[in-house]
Amino acid sequence: MKIGNTPDKPAPVSGNALPPGAEAAKAATAAPSRDTSAKVALSGAASTLLSAGATADFDSAKVDRISSAIAEGKFSINAEVIADKLIANAHELLGQSQR
Repeated sequence: MKIGNTPDKPAPVSGNALPPGAEAAKAATAAPSRDTSAKVALSGAASTLLSAGATADFDSAKVDRISSAIAEGKFSINAEVIADKLIANAHELLGQSQR
């Protein structure tokens, strides 16, 4: 009977012990490095929103008029205008020019 490790049988590992060098490999894969050279391009709409500022005021009188019109059943929706604006927004997001 042999005592100790034989070349064809690895040493037993107990508990949470890791083989030599495994701790460095684990640390390298656990926290990916951040690429600080990444570039971001904003669309025209995003740039406009940012330039307006996060504290831009809204027209409370207009909100009241619209709320009243909805409550009275007088608020009309123009589906063609909404569709045109959605299509224009999609073109802008896709980087295409509007015709």
